[in-house]
Amino acid sequence: MNRAAAGAMAPPHALDARALRAQFPIFREPRALPLRYLDSAATSQKPDAVLQAMDRYYATCNANIHRGVYRIAEEATAAYEDARRRVAAFVGAAHPREVVFTRNSTEGINLVAYAWAREHLKAGDAIVLTEMEHHSNLVPWHILAGLGEGLGGAAAVRQAGAARIVRGDRGIELRYIPVTAGGELDLSVLPALLADGRVQLVGVVHVSNVLGTINPVAEIARQAHAAGAKVLVDASQSVPHFAVDVRSLGADFVVFTGHKMLGPTGIGVLWGRRELLEAMPPFLGGGEMIREVQLSGSKWNELPWKFEAGTMPIAEAIGLGAAVDYLNALGMDAVFAHDRELAEYTLPRLAEIPGVRLLGPALEKRGGVVAFTLEGVHAHDVATVLDSGGVAVRAGHHCAMPLHDALGVPASVRASFHCYSLGEEVDALVHGVKRAREVFAK
Repeated sequence: MNRAAAGAMAPPHALDARALRAQFPIFREPRALPLRYLDSAATSQKPDAVLQAMDRYYATCNANIHRGVYRIAEEATAAYEDARRRVAAFVGAAHPREVVFTRNSTEGINLVAYAWAREHLKAGDAIVLTEMEHHSNLVPWHILAGLGEGLGGAAAVRQAGAARIVRGDRGIELRYIPVTAGGELDLSVLPALLADGRVQLVGVVHVSNVLGTINPVAEIARQAHAAGAKVLVDASQSVPHFAVDVRSLGADFVVFTGHKMLGPTGIGVLWGRRELLEAMPPFLGGGEMIREVQLSGSKWNELPWKFEAGTMPIAEAIGLGAAVDYLNALGMDAVFAHDRELAEYTLPRLAEIPGVRLLGPALEKRGGVVAFTLEGVHAHDVATVLDSGGVAVRAGHHCAMPLHDALGVPASVRASFHCYSLGEEVDALVHGVKRAREVFAK
């Protein structure tokens, strides 16, 4: 099986989500109403195993890494680098040194923008993105292209068939693959966007954080490489939910973040092809990323440490390693099957409610994310009513304003699942949406 694909998976063993919830302390906390948490696309909850791994570091070997020669410093270094090895294996990296720890996916994308793109792009070059991207895979490229603060006028955007193209002050073009009404990328425009040979990078989200759409990134990467472009994949919503092999994706850079995959906040990952990372200058300067410093200059450290300046989030990296172990024990095929089963349960039940508009593609092309609107009721009002019943969902533009513009809606309500999500939480969601409709119809 191609681990990069989430489609035809082997039949997984079923998850017992109710039993798993006993391993997540947030669900054990006494509350006036049960917590019905349906916002895992924003951040996932953390099992005891992750919290205990971080506590164990602080309690037994709290020391800085790589620098001390005393016992607990060496133990901390070993735990940190062991976490890197586990993360590398989890995503199929050829070597742990291809894994750079960052604060989150956003920092990983910015690292590529500053350390690779600023070295390689010049006036006249182009970047291909999509209208489906999270802001973290748009704003760094706006800055690079010289679009800066402020919104361009109508003259700043031109159409090339169905695609939009924006040229920044630095002469770099941003070309956008449009989104269809069904919530998929219109890849029919990609050959034309790549045809002139000026595209240096294609940036694409693997799974939409709004629509749940699973994009065919391996095919996109194939076309991009044939045109001489590098490929960056935002895997923030895929690595936490199904098996991803970065080499099978055909990408050059892949980013993902710990807090969406049962790990802590403050830790993310940039995976890159080793030859590219070797050639890139550092992103941040300071301690740890250097081998030697004199008043006349500095020499950089080896990979991956030349990109890890200063004291890193040691406990968080250890927590991420524990999260990887936890997910491996569950089985990623089982996690994905559970997510999709809940989406399959949710979609028709919401569709039965008058005034609900479901966003995104058919079930077989999406993961465990369901976004929708309710006619005549703002998404924030729907979420407020749901919260009164203990149902936690996300409402707004989900850091994807251009996507909402393309869909013609100002905001949406989003329910998203993980291994601990239950069908009864979906029941509460549906009940709450019906109640919101009744409340605001008065």
